[in-house]
Amino acid sequence: MTIGDISQFEKKIIIRNIVRSDFENIIELQNVCFPNMLPWKIEQLESHIRIFPDGQICVEYDGKIIGSCSSLIVNFDDYLEQHTYAEITDKGYIRTHNPLGGNLYGMEVMVHPDFRRMKIGRRLYEARKRLAEELNLKSIIVGGRIPLYHKYSDKMSPRAYAEEVLQQNLYDPVLTFQMMNGFTLKRIITNYLPDDQESMTYATLLEWNNIEYKPKISKVHYKMSFPVRVCVVQYMMKKIESFEEFATQCEHYVDVASDYKSDFAVFPENVTMQLLSFLDERSPSLAVRKLTEFTPNYVELFSELAVKYNVNVIGGSHFLEKNNRIYNVAHLFRRDGTIAQQYKLHISPNERKWWGINGGNRLEVFDTDCGKISIQLSSDIEYPEISRIVAEEGAQIIFVPYCTEDRQTFLRVKYCAQARAIENQMFVVTAGTVGNLTHVENIDIQYAQSGIYTPSDFSFPRDGVAAECSENTETVIMAEIDLEVLQRYRKTKEVLTIGDRRTDIYSLQIRS
Repeated sequence: MTIGDISQFEKKIIIRNIVRSDFENIIELQNVCFPNMLPWKIEQLESHIRIFPDGQICVEYDGKIIGSCSSLIVNFDDYLEQHTYAEITDKGYIRTHNPLGGNLYGMEVMVHPDFRRMKIGRRLYEARKRLAEELNLKSIIVGGRIPLYHKYSDKMSPRAYAEEVLQQNLYDPVLTFQMMNGFTLKRIITNYLPDDQESMTYATLLEWNNIEYKPKISKVHYKMSFPVRVCVVQYMMKKIESFEEFATQCEHYVDVASDYKSDFAVFPENVTMQLLSFLDERSPSLAVRKLTEFTPNYVELFSELAVKYNVNVIGGSHFLEKNNRIYNVAHLFRRDGTIAQQYKLHISPNERKWWGINGGNRLEVFDTDCGKISIQLSSDIEYPEISRIVAEEGAQIIFVPYCTEDRQTFLRVKYCAQARAIENQMFVVTAGTVGNLTHVENIDIQYAQSGIYTPSDFSFPRDGVAAECSENTETVIMAEIDLEVLQRYRKTKEVLTIGDRRTDIYSLQIRS
């Protein structure tokens, strides 16, 4: 035998994250592992990898998927001890995933029966433990099935059964395995999985503690309240003579936001259009291209302001040139110095006609020290699918910088912003421009009434308005919105426009 012949005997085991092309194989595996239970839907698997891709892991052996596990992050203290699988996993869609939580919650582990002597389950559990350590999570929590309990249910209670398994007087394929992997039994859960007749709908609550966990000092962990203070700038478009004058105006407002200990300062769409008042270019399309030359100045200014004043700045929007195309791009300047961008997706006929603007192709959700947020420029908020997608990805606040010229256009933005807050049980913040640039082509008039909008229910202001500016006035407004109240509200049993959707008859899919 030559060395070259060895390759024909190689069979590789790969542990990796699940991707879309794996979905059919995952469903097939689930049907084999749990023939008496409903498998995942494609929509649920889509939701898993969109919301928390790192938590979805599979084992590939010789090109075939032979095992997988699914997880999400929660603050387990927010749930009752007797929670259900549907409650904590959002019926398998994991929109309950909380990236700021402290516990990795295991939804499912499955290994193909033909490969159960190859330590595949142990490999998956080790991958979960590594993930918990990398993310500095306190523990891994699982609601474990007890699939052999139905054979003993007429002789002993589920607690007695679990104790017999712990004493190794009985063998249970799930509970015994979890014990061997360092999990400790916390309690018995009743009515955990209604269709798990093998376990008689019971489950064991088990926990593995991360001994490497380092407690975080953050207001995120104050359970009763997580206030976020927002300062909205209703910005006046008026003639200026230099970029330095523009910078002075912007710094003034960020300074004000900082004085009031704001977490976010929000500027309107097209805020840098004010620079056209000293640029000698009458053609709108050429003027916009000239405006892109100020991109380094704009980015440097707002990045420095965010760090200097310790405020996350939504820097309105600025026009960027990329591959000889012009885009309207919103910027998030975090107070830790990092920067993120959201390209405007839906371009108005006016923008296309006068300035030659192109639409972006990616919808982003951004992590901040105050949770996940989304930025939607002006007309993007008028498309409800966009907000539903970011809500499913965990965004709790949508920031809407806008620029409108008349009341009718403004009201479209306002009413849609309020609708998105109600539909998705989240906060929506709008910031618009006022004033006039009478000597700049196609930026003659502005109309705005910026606002901070909430869901419409008992936990929030009576009219769903936390704060609102006076119309067409240069000013700022501030309000404190509580993300912990929002989280509790999303779990109530009253009106749940997120949780009660009929996903059995309709769904929303993203084209990748």
